[in-house]
Amino acid sequence: MKLRVAVVYGGRSGEHEVSLRSAKSVMEALDPQRYVVLPHLISKEGKWSPKPIQPEPRANAHIDVVFPVLHGTFGEDGTLQGLCELADLPYVGPGVFASAASMDKEAMKLLCRAQGLPVVEYVTLRPPFSSTLEACKQLPFPMFVKPANLGSSVGISKVHNEQELRRAIDLAAQFDRKVIVERAIVGRELECGVLGNGDPVASLPSEIIPSREFYDYEDKYVLDKAQCLVPASLPDELTQQVRRLAIQAYQAVQGEGMARVDFLLETATSRLYISEINTIPGFTSISMFPKMWEHAGLPLPKLVDRLIELALERHEAKQKLRYSFG
Repeated sequence: MKLRVAVVYGGRSGEHEVSLRSAKSVMEALDPQRYVVLPHLISKEGKWSPKPIQPEPRANAHIDVVFPVLHGTFGEDGTLQGLCELADLPYVGPGVFASAASMDKEAMKLLCRAQGLPVVEYVTLRPPFSSTLEACKQLPFPMFVKPANLGSSVGISKVHNEQELRRAIDLAAQFDRKVIVERAIVGRELECGVLGNGDPVASLPSEIIPSREFYDYEDKYVLDKAQCLVPASLPDELTQQVRRLAIQAYQAVQGEGMARVDFLLETATSRLYISEINTIPGFTSISMFPKMWEHAGLPLPKLVDRLIELALERHEAKQKLRYSFG
């Protein structure tokens, strides 16, 4: 009997268009001999088509497993995961806590730092932002300014002076009520894919070579000029360090299913820093997560098979838990 897979995509975040492209790739990769694809498009206004998943157990009998392909706010941040938990539906990717913690750049850094993992020096700004610029003076220029909860480089700026810093904070504040300011690292941008529940495995790392000053939204999705090297050209020892840190970061946020862990390799010091953890990485034709696993012998159709297997395994294990004393 074919598994009925609800692919949820679109959404209210600034990454709506990226989600549409990722979902198209996922749906095309789902073997029609094994799966019935149930597309669930969420508009930019938050309207579902067809009807939304109902937040009650046994109220969604037509769905066997949910495959969220929602990037950013209201999809990658634990909200959709919470809906699936209420509905008692298996779903692809990390759970509520890991999704929320990874999405929030400050929370991710705090959890990684608590495990002794390397993160870039940063400060967190909250409203009123005009009164928090003094906190940034502990960091040298240039800096990166980012919304705390967003991806695909939306709302991110690289700044070189105080005037640019003020403008960048205003921009980031349009997307989130919390803003992260980081010391800019001059070096290489590396990525590593992680798969698994209790015993995760890491892919070989890849490298992004931006065509602009940094790998921004246009460079990712518009210009098509950035270079992507799979695998990255690294010494064996450094390759293993990236893979080890990727798994440790994944476990620090209690990751399950999948994630892409991004790194910065500083040229001056040869130090590795964990930059971000993406719990619903891109699945577009240019996305690194599927490319890394294809290099490891998991082409996209087999990758989505594995992700669904992991979702069902986790759900089966959770069914054995007790939620009451009755």
